[in-house]
Amino acid sequence: MIEHVIFDLDGTLTDPAMGITNSVMYALRKMGEPVAQREAYYPWIGPSLIGSFMEFAGMSEERATEAVRCYREYFSVKGLFENEPYAGIEEVLLSLQKAGKGVYLATSKPEEFAVPILEHFGLSKYFTCICGNTIANLRPEKEDVIRYLLSLYPCISPENAVMVGDRKFDCLGAEKFGIKTIGVLYGYGTKDELTEAGAISLAADTAALKKLLLE
Repeated sequence: MIEHVIFDLDGTLTDPAMGITNSVMYALRKMGEPVAQREAYYPWIGPSLIGSFMEFAGMSEERATEAVRCYREYFSVKGLFENEPYAGIEEVLLSLQKAGKGVYLATSKPEEFAVPILEHFGLSKYFTCICGNTIANLRPEKEDVIRYLLSLYPCISPENAVMVGDRKFDCLGAEKFGIKTIGVLYGYGTKDELTEAGAISLAADTAALKKLLLE
């Protein structure tokens, strides 16, 4: 029985495309890199930023670290709230709360950004705990964030918990601890990506997600 639900943030609770892509393009311009059309940066939604600058822009780790600093110049002021909750997601969270479920956040975004985003949209009140990376990049991967969450809440186990996310990183991070994942198709991952990463179920929209979690 599901007693604890761990949510990803970007692409699962909120659609951050405008803020993230604006921040990426701002950083690339500051770093003297070419900038493509916005859609080219959708794959950056989900994985760690340093990894994305290294993989997608061909930067060294040192240069990628500087690019993340530039990214945050924009994101911390404007990009943070160039974002919106998915239709119906608050109803999902409210229903879980009413059912007595523990609701947690595990995001690769620093907590310093995740907390004000959820507060801004009135969603933080539904969460038992909000866990993320740090500005110092101490928990860069989803696996690191989930490990931290489990250290705080040992009551969460593979038998009573599920992860909800839109990218393979959510599935693979949760799998490290034996926790299964429900993949959402309204975010930025594909059906094939989520299935190949081991998602046990797929939700086309928030109504379907609510049904999977509660029924």
